[in-house]
Amino acid sequence: MNLVSPAPEERLKGGELAGERLRVLVISQHFWPESFRINEVVESLRLEGCDVEVLSGQPNYPVGKVFGGYSAFNFGTERHPSGYAIHRVPVVPRGGGGGIRRIFNYFSFVILGGMLGPYLTRSKRYDIVFVYAISPILQGLVGAVFRHIKGAAHVIWVQDLWPESLEETGFIKNGWALAAVGRLTLFIYRRADLLLTQSRGFIEKIRLVVGDSVPIAYHPNPGDMLLGENVSHESSSLKLPAGFNVVFAGNLGTAQALETVLDAASRIHDSEIRIILVGSGSRSEWLREQIERRRLTNVMLAGRFPPEVMPKIFEQSSALLVTLKRSSALSLTIPSKIPSYLAAGRPIVACLDGEAADIIRDASAGITTPAEDPVRLADAITSLKDMSQESRDRMGKAGREYFNSHFAPAPLARELINHFRNALARQGRTRR
Repeated sequence: MNLVSPAPEERLKGGELAGERLRVLVISQHFWPESFRINEVVESLRLEGCDVEVLSGQPNYPVGKVFGGYSAFNFGTERHPSGYAIHRVPVVPRGGGGGIRRIFNYFSFVILGGMLGPYLTRSKRYDIVFVYAISPILQGLVGAVFRHIKGAAHVIWVQDLWPESLEETGFIKNGWALAAVGRLTLFIYRRADLLLTQSRGFIEKIRLVVGDSVPIAYHPNPGDMLLGENVSHESSSLKLPAGFNVVFAGNLGTAQALETVLDAASRIHDSEIRIILVGSGSRSEWLREQIERRRLTNVMLAGRFPPEVMPKIFEQSSALLVTLKRSSALSLTIPSKIPSYLAAGRPIVACLDGEAADIIRDASAGITTPAEDPVRLADAITSLKDMSQESRDRMGKAGREYFNSHFAPAPLARELINHFRNALARQGRTRR
């Protein structure tokens, strides 16, 4: 998201260290112009006074083809429209998302990030190396290289549990392979000065792996900056039809239990209710085929839209939908769309288990049902539609208030800076 940073004299001093700005290198295989939450975290850190640079790959997610203006084989440094440096290394594009191609994609970033990243940043000094560890956790190896070369404190923000997420999504089924991934994960964790988790439920799982050798703290994903400010200057090319529109936004993949969404839609007979799927992913084509085969006139595949127009799409919605598969690992996960949903001020229908469902209930922001239960999901959507507008507005308002208290970007950026300072303090103790 192309936000303009204030002039240096206007910045807060939260990111200053001993009179100097805290120098942060963010390592993330995916970054702007790809749409990931780390894009806005970088903007928030800069607004709080940090000097931030990014090491990333060539953008190719989610379609699997390198974006126009980029090349899979190039490496170098570009400037984000906001002015900061993005160091790019070559990657093997994801392609259609098949297992072998994805493995090459992952390892190309790890190997070339660890080799070419130090060259691209050879004249730079950093206080913090901050790894945005969406799958794969392998990105932590690149952070460990920079920790060694640059002498910076190494902070890993864990977004997915490994190897649990690999096993439960079926990406790896072999027991020996899963055990090897577990050992590699432990190796990566132990080379961090601080582990942050996007969910409180991750903490105990990771503690069982690393013991007390590395501190662990909870740090949630923030919501969308524009949604939090309740402003949108971009018009959306998606105009929702009249009626009760339930919008699902984000990745259309295996973990999202999309069979449950279609099964629920087939049980809804109210002609005013529509489920709008906004996004793309590995199951987009499967969804298109299933909608046609089942003749589901109440499900619409809208495609992908840039983040800056999502506030307008949410504004048109009657409710927002989030679903996940039933699994012990996913029950500990908080989908990154939930803070954005809360900020949007619309009632939420959540068909999932665990910590994410607890958040919706604690916020009084919508209706929750067990994961992979299409009957209860259909009933929840119908019940929400039958409520008074006043009741739905109350849910939306409660969600916005919960967002402001728990997921607003600026307070979370200041909290993240405090985590960085703690990591620096620990690094000083352990390296003496």
